[in-house]
This record gives sequence, structure tokens and C-alpha cells, in this order.
Amino acid sequence: MPRRKAAAKRSILPDPLFGSELIAKFVNIVMRRGKKAVAEKVVYGALEKIVERSRGKKSEGEKSQRLKIKDSAEVRSKAIELFEKSLDLVRPTVEVKSRRVGGANYQIPVEVRQQRGVALAMRWIVDAANDRGEKGMIFRLAGEIMDAIEGKGGAIKKREDVHKMAKANQAFAHYRW
Repeated sequence: MPRRKAAAKRSILPDPLFGSELIAKFVNIVMRRGKKAVAEKVVYGALEKIVERSRGKKSEGEKSQRLKIKDSAEVRSKAIELFEKSLDLVRPTVEVKSRRVGGANYQIPVEVRQQRGVALAMRWIVDAANDRGEKGMIFRLAGEIMDAIEGKGGAIKKREDVHKMAKANQAFAHYRW
């Protein structure tokens, strides 16, 4: 906690392709070693893949025509809708924080603020995608987002573990202040 005043909240510029701050933040979380162009390619490729998968299997004639996010506003809106749905499903509502009371440390369940919940969800999706076995990061990220929408995958498991921990330590909720 700062002693003088709270740190100013910095705003980030919206994503150039989608115009969404949420996608821009996700690109920043995916980014490694300052390579933003690579991170944008990965995120945009993953969003293309989830739109393709959500449409299902088409006939062979339609399959040759590949969806491009840059070309169609409909594809972009569908991609943002699916991405936001996966974030909502992964976002935790409670978490535990360690608190020292009377010489003992207790895990105290606390509610998660909206912004922190979204940040945790993004981080968990990227971490779970890194642990997957697919060939490239585009496929890993697309697979993890689709698994989150279906209610399975590493990020959903992480959220369930956090909720279980909060439920198990519900008896210490009165130490919250």
C-alpha cells in the first residue's frame, strides 16, 4: 500500500484491428521479450481459429475459403464475443489471501474485483496454453480458449481449484477487514 497516494491507473491504447482494450491487454500478456508484433500474430491467429472451429465443419467447397479477421467485421465481432465468453467463464469470483493473525497465517477468502478477475483469467489462459502439447502457440491458445468455452481445460481447472480453496477456508472469513 502506498503511504502518500494511490498510483494513477494507466490506460492502454485499444487494439488497432478490433478497437478493443481487452484484446490489447491480452496481446500484452501474451507478449514475450517486447515482441508485440509476434504476440499480435499469435492472438489474431488464435481468434481466427476459434471462429473457424465455432462455425463447425463445412462442406469441402466452403472449407477452401479461409476466414480472415482483417477482412470481415462479422468475423471480428464473433471473435470478440467468443473471447469475452471464455474470459467470463474463467474469471474467478473469490480467491484466498494470506493474513497473519495472532502468530498464525490464515487463508482468508475475499471477493475478486472485476479488473483483477479479468487479469487473472487472461493470465491463466496463457499459462494453460503454454502447458498444452499442440505444435504452435496459435493452436495452443485457440485450443485453450475453446476448452474454456466448453467448460474444460487448464484455465477452468485453475479457477475451480481457487474456488475450492476459498470454500475450504470459509471458516476464516471473519478475519477479513
